[in-house]
Amino acid sequence: MPIELAHSYFQLARGQWLHGLLWTLLGGVGVPALAAPAAAPVPSVSQQPPSPTLSREESLLFALPTTRDHIGRVVVQATVNGKGPFRFIVDTGATHSTITPDLVRALGLKTIEASTVVLNGITGTTQVSAVMLDKLQTGDLIMDGLLVPVVWAPIMAGADGIFGAAGLTEKSLSVDFQRNRVEISGGVQAAVRAEAFRVHATRVTHGLMVLGVQVGSVHALAVIDTGSERTLGNLALRDALNERRRPGTVAQVTSVYGATAQVEPGEILRAPTILIDTLRINDVQVVYGDFHIFKVWDMQNKPAMIIGMDVLGTVGSLGIDFKNQYVYLTNSTTATKTFQPPASLGATSQIR
Repeated sequence: MPIELAHSYFQLARGQWLHGLLWTLLGGVGVPALAAPAAAPVPSVSQQPPSPTLSREESLLFALPTTRDHIGRVVVQATVNGKGPFRFIVDTGATHSTITPDLVRALGLKTIEASTVVLNGITGTTQVSAVMLDKLQTGDLIMDGLLVPVVWAPIMAGADGIFGAAGLTEKSLSVDFQRNRVEISGGVQAAVRAEAFRVHATRVTHGLMVLGVQVGSVHALAVIDTGSERTLGNLALRDALNERRRPGTVAQVTSVYGATAQVEPGEILRAPTILIDTLRINDVQVVYGDFHIFKVWDMQNKPAMIIGMDVLGTVGSLGIDFKNQYVYLTNSTTATKTFQPPASLGATSQIR
């Protein structure tokens, strides 16, 4: 039986490349490519521009918060087949880990010709090669005998691979942006739990952690994804919100380029306040589209969204208890529970 997985990347209208991944074992998505309506033809993989180069200071960070000039990221050190350490992006939307072609070459690994790996991009499907890892380890977590896809390096933005965290049924992820700490362990760190607001989540197909949220007056499902740089919405959510949006509101129309040849239209709209229990998330620019990934997850017919690092990276700390299905969030300041993403995210897509 072939392994199915997915990813894509996105490009902002002014040529600023951002990167992101969101995986599931039976389907997933990365972040789409956004371009102006008069965008250039879809580039092939070999034609994609290089990823941004991280400064030395950024390359040493493992819990990089969202700021005005970049979107946050979560990275752990990992060893592969006893070698390393290497830098792996932690992706809570991924049950399946992946590595870059550069790491494949550095380790002298050989692709498995007989293995078929189907890539479900945000706009379609394609095939990628795979390699077998004897051991992938981060901290006290060890995984043996993994078949992992090989994904083109530039979408990693300098990382060596993706660590699929959604399959950690017995583990917890603790991310402290203020203290620059990331830990995968048996429980959420006490420091994170002490001041956090706890929200019960639901584990659904593919191991995704999903929260019930309210967008304006619309109830929706929200996938918590540390691998996605932008917050995405499906058409069911957009249409439900359109019925309640003030007359005259116009979306910025974009073309969405994924990892496959297909191109899908997308709309950028400022979402009304997003409520997670009593937490309020304001001024989020959501990219709406008929994205393939929502079909893979069977979420295309009900309002649903993917909460990415443009939102998650603004909190003080994030904890996910996969076993007991709880998400812990603390504000980056103690004065308010209102989370606001950086102003630069909406600089080119304000709704007038």
